[in-house]
Amino acid sequence: MNSRRYTMTSLSIVFLTLTIMSVSAIGQNAYAAGGGMSLSADCSGSSCDISGTTDRNDQDVTVVVSSSNGIHIVDQLSPSDGSFSTTINVSNLDDGTYTIAANQGSSGKYSLNVSVDVSGGSSDSSASVSNQTAAAEEEEATTAAVVGGLSLSAGGVEGSTTIDVSGTTDRTSDITLTVTAPNGNIVGVSQISPSGGSFMTTIETGGALWSQDGMYTISAHQGAASNYQTSADVEIIDGHVIPEFGVIAAMILAVAIVSIIVVTAKTKLSIVPRY
Repeated sequence: MNSRRYTMTSLSIVFLTLTIMSVSAIGQNAYAAGGGMSLSADCSGSSCDISGTTDRNDQDVTVVVSSSNGIHIVDQLSPSDGSFSTTINVSNLDDGTYTIAANQGSSGKYSLNVSVDVSGGSSDSSASVSNQTAAAEEEEATTAAVVGGLSLSAGGVEGSTTIDVSGTTDRTSDITLTVTAPNGNIVGVSQISPSGGSFMTTIETGGALWSQDGMYTISAHQGAASNYQTSADVEIIDGHVIPEFGVIAAMILAVAIVSIIVVTAKTKLSIVPRY
């Protein structure tokens, strides 16, 4: 009987452990619904090639290049056989992020934009977006296009003095990382260059700047566009990393513990052996 008690209780503990380990974070992608146009920008040096497609040939496409300082370039293009293209010169533009918008009429499904970065009168940005639907699917309008952006994750081994930071981006310009303490003080700033659409670095948590206990915020930004600005929180106590357990994991843990108690009560199992 004791052997059976040990076996059933051990299985319950193993089930609890596996349940906790199975919790994982779910990434989210941003989608833009619609149909009708596509737009892309491919920059190299002082010029950016702008091109796109549309299922309308009855109206010109207006291309507008703007930034936080206003509108810099306006061009009108007549689509031919469902496509349009032009080239813009960025050599006279100040450093910063620029929005390239294409509009064909007032309908939202014929209005798209992409962002490019300019530095020193040149750019190596590449971006594209589309909300077109295939001919067979046009009536249902079921397709969607993924919009680019910046993702970030931060964490570490419990008790360690380092935070592992990683993420992805569809841009090639440098990413600025800022670490903010719970009291709002900035305790670190660094720049990292992405490679192959991803980046990673390690942040040391030791020293007087990390003496405050609580949640430290790691912010990342790559230009001014909102989808290229994000952040992650890491809890630090006594200068050491405390991994986030999470609400979902806590709920699963509670359910698992209740299940063990119920099974133990019904089968009169006990972790402590009886003699």
